[in-house]
Amino acid sequence: MLDRLRSAVERAYLRYLHRRVETVPTHVAVIQDGNRRYARKRGDDAPDGHRAGANTTERVLDWCADLGVSELTLYAFSTENFERPDEELEPLFDLLEAKLLEFADADRVHDQGVQVRAIGDVDRLPPRVRDAVDYAEERTADNDRFTLNVALAYGGRTELLDAARGVAGEVADGELDPADVDVETVERRLYDRPIRDVDLIVRTGGDERTSNFLPWHANGNEAAVYFCTPYWPEFSEVDFMRAIRTYQAREESWQRARAERAAALVRAVAEVELAEARRVAGRLRGRLPRSELDVVAEELPENEAVPEADTDPVASASSGAVDADAESEPAD
Repeated sequence: MLDRLRSAVERAYLRYLHRRVETVPTHVAVIQDGNRRYARKRGDDAPDGHRAGANTTERVLDWCADLGVSELTLYAFSTENFERPDEELEPLFDLLEAKLLEFADADRVHDQGVQVRAIGDVDRLPPRVRDAVDYAEERTADNDRFTLNVALAYGGRTELLDAARGVAGEVADGELDPADVDVETVERRLYDRPIRDVDLIVRTGGDERTSNFLPWHANGNEAAVYFCTPYWPEFSEVDFMRAIRTYQAREESWQRARAERAAALVRAVAEVELAEARRVAGRLRGRLPRSELDVVAEELPENEAVPEADTDPVASASSGAVDADAESEPAD
């Protein structure tokens, strides 16, 4: 009974969260942390945790499709992961190979138009995993509605370092002018896998750090970040929707800040223009008939009277000269 009640409350809360979503991130990146700790908590081995995490990955794909997210990047295997013991690495490589092959042939992957791509130093992976990467990319190459980037043998600093070396080499060879180096120049060298800027990073497992993940595309875009305590296999749709709400709140905050800056700029410009208008009106005060002064006053903002005549000596001299000329004219 209690489980049914809890499930009903969760469904109701999910409907509430979905109704509150107004802004959806284009690109979500996920650090899938906690697989091994999840396994230890249950008395299982690390490979069991990774297999449970793979099931969560499939559900996240469906959640992204439902919301209209266009791109998802998963931190599946970092360069630091190579330091793990062989008895853990080999089952993990087996799982990566199996899941890539499974994704490549899955009907729902093609029904959703998912294109699978690997980013990272893929050449460092075992041949069987590289073959699976090639197969998945080839099988899904024509899909264009959703992009799934799988970060394999990935390290953000290494990515930037390789790009910098590529640029430096071309400059040294005279193939590239340093003055022509721009954002696009660097992005073309990021593992030859151009991706969109990241809007939202999600990290599970309780750690509050982004672990060298997509520094160019996330930090450069000031991506929103959502940290949560559930291990990756426990990550639920409610957690995912809370992450989306975090992104939306950040966007709303930015919009308010932009609106406030725009309003301040308009006020500053208006104050300058109003001061200039008052100054000109003061110069005209002594030269215009009362009826025309009333017209000028109507054009000024409410509660702004036409000021007294300008006491600028140059203006006064100019006004006096006009009057003298008028008096010296011969009568009819």
